[in-house]
Amino acid sequence: MLKEFRDFAMRGNVIDLAIGVIIGASFGAIINSLVKDILMPPLGLVLGKVDFANLFWILKDGSPAKPYATLADAQAAGALTMNYGLFINAIVTFLIVAFAIFILIRAVNRMQKPAPVADPTTKECPYCNTTIPIKAKRCPNCTSQL
Repeated sequence: MLKEFRDFAMRGNVIDLAIGVIIGASFGAIINSLVKDILMPPLGLVLGKVDFANLFWILKDGSPAKPYATLADAQAAGALTMNYGLFINAIVTFLIVAFAIFILIRAVNRMQKPAPVADPTTKECPYCNTTIPIKAKRCPNCTSQL
C-alpha cells in the first residue's frame, strides 16, 4: 500500500497539480493586490467614493449607534452590516483573474504546434468507392486493377 501511495504521489499529474495550486495561490495574491491597491482606488474616486471596501449598509445598529465612517468602525461597534463593497471587489478580482487565465491559455494554445498528420493507411477504390489498404494492387470488392 505504501508503494502504491508513493507511485501515486510521484505521478507527474499529481506533482503538476500541486505546482499549479501553489502558483495559483501566488497569482491570486498578486491579482488581489492589483485590484485592491491599484484598480479600486481610482475607480472609487471616479464614482465618488474613496474605497469600495467601505461601502456597506447597516442592517442593525451597534453600540454606539451610527454614523460609522468605515466598515471597521461599524464592525467594532457590533453593527450588523451588508458589505456590498467587498462583494464588488470580489467580482472585479474574479473578472481580472478569469481574463488573465483566458489570455494565458490562449497564448499557450498558440505556442503549441499542431499534431503531425499521420500518413494515410487506406485509400478509396476509384471504381467502387470502398476503402482499401494503401498498398493494395487490386480492389478486394470489385476486383479492379489499381
